[in-house]
Amino acid sequence: MAKEGKRIRAAREGIEVTKLYPLDEAIKLVKERATAKFDETVEVSMNLGVDPRHADQMVRGVCNLPNGSGRTVRVAVFARGAKADDAKAAGADIVGAEDLLEIVQSGKIEFDRCIATPDMMPLVGRLGKVLGPRGLMPNPKVGTVTMDVKGAVAGAKGGSVEFRVEKAGIVHAGVGKVSFDADKLVENIKAFADAVAKAKPTGAKGTYVQRIAVTSTMGPGVKVEPNTVLTA
Repeated sequence: MAKEGKRIRAAREGIEVTKLYPLDEAIKLVKERATAKFDETVEVSMNLGVDPRHADQMVRGVCNLPNGSGRTVRVAVFARGAKADDAKAAGADIVGAEDLLEIVQSGKIEFDRCIATPDMMPLVGRLGKVLGPRGLMPNPKVGTVTMDVKGAVAGAKGGSVEFRVEKAGIVHAGVGKVSFDADKLVENIKAFADAVAKAKPTGAKGTYVQRIAVTSTMGPGVKVEPNTVLTA
């Protein structure tokens, strides 16, 4: 632990704790301090002026990152017949109906995104207690309950990320890898922030986006000037 503490302290050198950095400068600082032996994920977090305990202040949505996420996303699809064929053709990792239900009920959840056609939701609904806590329950608001399973699978594989505000009013997501060019990370972060801004709920009062920070998997956080991220 002492060694890890020393590494983090060294990584924080040169970062002013109270300063808000322009996005491009913040990305540069994050990339310079990503010294792990693997390709770290670049993450963005946004503190929002909402209280998600109220239904009219819930923030949830999906963002298609223009440069992908750099992650290999495993996709499961609940579908039958032609739609199941479409899902397989689009590259879904596992496709099924009652058989997939049994697999999930057994505790074998080897996927990162779950998609379902609307007619399958009565079946999928039985998995609410299993998929819900993991954030895997299909939902039409984020495009994972759809007849366009081909498009949904392609989006998930291509770098779309879902977001949902947490109890503390924070949304966060992985928006690329430190190996990405800085301009591509900037583009992805702006796209994500724009999607969150467009998902502003009717019950939000006052300043909606209050704070933004970026970090890498093992690196320190860097606070970002919101005006350099938000397009409007």
